[in-house]
Amino acid sequence: MRKSRKALNYVKARLNYGGRSGRRLMPIHDARPLIESLSLDVEGFLLKRSTTGISNFYDPEQVRSIYYPEAEQIVKEATGADRVVAFEHDIRCEPKARQGLSGAREPVKVVHDDYTQKSSPDRVWLYLPDEASRLLQSRYEVINVWRPIHGPVQESPIAVCAAGSIRQEDVIPTEEGVKHEVYLFNFNSRHRWFYFPQMQSDEVLLFKCFDSLDDGRARLTAHSAFDDPTSPADARPRESIEVRTVAFFASRI
Repeated sequence: MRKSRKALNYVKARLNYGGRSGRRLMPIHDARPLIESLSLDVEGFLLKRSTTGISNFYDPEQVRSIYYPEAEQIVKEATGADRVVAFEHDIRCEPKARQGLSGAREPVKVVHDDYTQKSSPDRVWLYLPDEASRLLQSRYEVINVWRPIHGPVQESPIAVCAAGSIRQEDVIPTEEGVKHEVYLFNFNSRHRWFYFPQMQSDEVLLFKCFDSLDDGRARLTAHSAFDDPTSPADARPRESIEVRTVAFFASRI
C-alpha cells in the first residue's frame, strides 16, 4: 500500500468476532485513497467501476441471465482468469428481509469468509459436476462481486480485512448454523480493516474468498457489515447484491 495507515481517515466501529473474542472496537480505514494500489493477490480486495444493464435486482431470472455474465466479465478482467462462472447470489436489505420480501436477507454483521479449503471445491462439484475433476487440477479462486443496488451506501457498509494482517491461528473453520463450511475469525489487534465510504451503484467491490494456490499471496478475505457511527439518522437502508464466482486458471478449460 502506497499510503501509510496513519495517513488514512477512519471510523471506529464494533466488529463481531467468533470464538470467545466477542465484539471489538476497531478502526476501519477509508480505502479510497488506496484504490490504485489495491490488489486481489496482496490485500485480497479491490474496487472497480462498472455499470450494469439489469433493471430489477430482485428478479432472480434477470440476475442470472443479465447480471451473472456481467459479474463474470468483471472478474475475468480483474484477474486474467481463463474462465469465470457465477454460481449463486444474495440480496441484502434488512427491512425487506424482516418482512420476508423478495428473498432478501439481512446484512451479515459477523466477521467471516464465505468459502474454505473444504467448501470451495465442493461448490465446483455441485455446480459443474461433469467438469469438476478436470477443473480442480489447476488453480482456481472464489471471488465475491459486491455491489450496492442503490447509492450512496450510508447504512451497514461492508468492511474488509487486509489479508496480510491475518494469521493462520486467527482462522476458525465452522459448519455450525450455516449451509456449508465457512471461516470465522479470532480477534487479533494486528487486523487492518478498510471500507469504501459512500459506495455508489456503479461501483463493485471484489474480494477473494478462497485461492487454491498457496504461495504467500492472499487466499481469503475476512469481511463484515458494520454499524457506521457516521451514518445519518435517516439513512436509507442498505440494499446490495453479492454474486459469488469461481475463476479458473488453466491453458485448456
